[in-house]
Amino acid sequence: MTQTDLNNTEQNPVMVLKVGGALLQCEMGMARLMEAAAKIIASGQPIIMVHGGGCLVDEQLKANGMISEKLDGLRVTPEVQIPVIVGALAGTSNKTLQAAAIKAGVTCLGMSLADAGMMNAKVKDPLLGLVGEVEPKDASYLEYVLAKGWMPIVSSIAISEQGEMLNVNADQAATALAKLVGGSLVLLSDVSGVLDGKGQLINSLNRAQVNELTKIGVIEKGMKVKVEAALDVAESMGQAVQIASWRHAHQLIALCQGEAVGTQIQP
Repeated sequence: MTQTDLNNTEQNPVMVLKVGGALLQCEMGMARLMEAAAKIIASGQPIIMVHGGGCLVDEQLKANGMISEKLDGLRVTPEVQIPVIVGALAGTSNKTLQAAAIKAGVTCLGMSLADAGMMNAKVKDPLLGLVGEVEPKDASYLEYVLAKGWMPIVSSIAISEQGEMLNVNADQAATALAKLVGGSLVLLSDVSGVLDGKGQLINSLNRAQVNELTKIGVIEKGMKVKVEAALDVAESMGQAVQIASWRHAHQLIALCQGEAVGTQIQP
């Protein structure tokens, strides 16, 4: 399967699913999501799953006497914390999801953004420490894995050309992977989508509306990072990106059948 095949296979678009760290603390949520993934893969649609693991990272840092700090919704990653963060994300979080996938009958592969030259990675901003920024580079390993019918489960850990281990925001990691394979992007979290000031779901948003809601503080912190990542993909690839909840895994099957779920971020 070539890059062109991946981009042009209309009946089998690659679905890039980003799952949030809170999912890892919900066994039933993981089971339902993996069951939905098994059905989608069986229907002939490839899936790449990308994950963070913020809750687990917080627990591990606390257990090691370290403090978590965030700046504009991104985790500040001092060098002293990187071994703990890499262990939580590329280790425990990745294998927890892999175990749930295997239990649901999904043949999967645990990996990171650093594998097989798929991404170029560099330090995003010295103020954030070892937080990485990634750009798509080489899809050939993912193409091979997807052609076999396997589901890659990708942790948001990257490695720079200088050999620095980097912590990449998982929404931004999913954005780069969607661009790499020309796939559709679905950002899943523990909320049903982008909510307005009264807690009601907003069905659709474009950049102007996002800017307005950000200005008045309705979209902030982690959701701001998520929406910006979604806008990036929507605008660069000319297609809507979904922000939805893993609590309703059946919606993914509806999504595959062309239905809109959660909040659609429009190009």
